[in-house]
Amino acid sequence: MAETNNPLRRLTIRVGRNTLSMLSQGETDSDIIYEPYVVRSGVSMAANLREAFKNSDLLLTAPPRARVLIDSDVLMVPIEVFDEGEMEQLHNHAFPRNEQNAIFYNVLPDLNAVAVFSMNKDLKLVLDDHFQNLRLVTAIQPVWRHLHQRSFTGKRPKLYAYFHEKRLEVFAFRQNRFRFCNSFVASRPKDAIYFICYVWQQLQLQPQFDELHLVGDIPTQEAMLEELRRYVQKVMVVNPAADFNQHPVTDIAGMPFDLQTLVAKGR
Repeated sequence: MAETNNPLRRLTIRVGRNTLSMLSQGETDSDIIYEPYVVRSGVSMAANLREAFKNSDLLLTAPPRARVLIDSDVLMVPIEVFDEGEMEQLHNHAFPRNEQNAIFYNVLPDLNAVAVFSMNKDLKLVLDDHFQNLRLVTAIQPVWRHLHQRSFTGKRPKLYAYFHEKRLEVFAFRQNRFRFCNSFVASRPKDAIYFICYVWQQLQLQPQFDELHLVGDIPTQEAMLEELRRYVQKVMVVNPAADFNQHPVTDIAGMPFDLQTLVAKGR
């Protein structure tokens, strides 16, 4: 095993809604250690992370700084109207769940937008107790950025659907802005198909010519492709190995596409 306490290594912690994993990167593309953590149900993610610091190989020898990918609800704000002083009020209005969340943001200059997201305060406290320097990133950010660049290939408009943890992120771009961006709970494939087709119709995309790209952990993939092709002629599945030029990270089973993208694209 690589020397995980080497200060030159980079540590990334991905906090999903019901999952937790760690990744340590060395100086070469092949020097990657990925460690999924078995989350205990019925226990808060903060408590799970606190336990992980006691028995995870990567966290026991963690460097003083880390990058944290957090999968939570995201409010998109046009960059020209973003006001840091108002972001907490806006986010809590959009997602009125509880007051135990701290609010953060990532600026997306290439998309002229700001992603406002939240993290449980207890979870943030656990991270602050163990790291001197934290960089917080909404988990969907690297996917947006990669697929935005991908959207410039070809002339036809594209709609993207990213599947992860029984959720569906649907988005489309127009030049350097979002044309559409929303998230849905899609625990059943039929729900996902309904949401995708609804957005397709809402954007007035052409079923014979425009493109639908599916990404991530696609449930019942072949059946879903067959059903979607009843409505959209050009349905494609994004292959990480091809998209990332056979980067070694694509050989690691079970790694979420957003984390693969972050490692392979470096942002």
